[in-house]
Amino acid sequence: MASLKEIRAKVVSIKSTQKITRAMQLVAASKMRRAQERMVAGRPYATSMRRVIAHLVQAHPEFKHRYMVERPIKRVGYIVVSSDRGLAGGLNINLFKRVAQHVKSQQAQSIDVQFAVIGSKAVGFFKGFGGKVLSATTHLGDAPTIEQLTGAVHSMMAEFDAGNIDRIYLVNNHFVNAMVQKPTIEQLVPLPAEQIEEWRLHRDHPWDYIYEPDPEKVLNGLLLRYVESMVYQGVVENVASEQAARMVAMKAATDNAGDLIKSLQLVYNKLRQAAITREISEIVGGAAAV
Repeated sequence: MASLKEIRAKVVSIKSTQKITRAMQLVAASKMRRAQERMVAGRPYATSMRRVIAHLVQAHPEFKHRYMVERPIKRVGYIVVSSDRGLAGGLNINLFKRVAQHVKSQQAQSIDVQFAVIGSKAVGFFKGFGGKVLSATTHLGDAPTIEQLTGAVHSMMAEFDAGNIDRIYLVNNHFVNAMVQKPTIEQLVPLPAEQIEEWRLHRDHPWDYIYEPDPEKVLNGLLLRYVESMVYQGVVENVASEQAARMVAMKAATDNAGDLIKSLQLVYNKLRQAAITREISEIVGGAAAV
């Protein structure tokens, strides 16, 4: 059994750790609020982008852009968004399990896979998981920008334009609330048929457009911006999810440290009481002998 000195040292050490986890919990809570603000601020842009594309797509039905045409699927690409840092509970592990299951289902159909990874944790995971990684983007910080993501997006879109990839998915954690972060896999291109149909049904303007120089060039630029905005929104959602998961994980660590301190304090008190009782017994025994 540990001595009183060893237990006191353990309690001091755990209290120090508890202070650190408590501080990390407060920092994560503060960063989560700012990340939520950025996430909410980006949603109107993505919504407006979808509405504009819906108008353009339906206003020119005789032209089918390559980003809206399904191909026979031989290769698929994944843009996987993870965090750069750990201590976020099972956030990244759950995401990687989800993408691994999806990749295995594709490989079971003899479909090749390629990846563009965002975040240091994804880089480390795919080194062991295998697969062809087209690009890796890390150290985005707490306030990422679209410019930081262009490498991952453009490398994947270049492969799609060249015919080397037939479908692209975005994999990220969707922020539901501070307690729930859901790993999601969303098809970016070609645009899903059900999404195009939904845009058609919600179209509120019957007019056509005059394109300059031509529909293909206009839609080329616009659909690329659409993909960039979707990836950016996915990264922002992932940052908010990361801070929320870290806040919850650090609160759990703080609470566990408190429980451990209480249990050690109880053991310490019992040992101290036993030592006092033993000393009294020795004194009484000595007095009786005299």
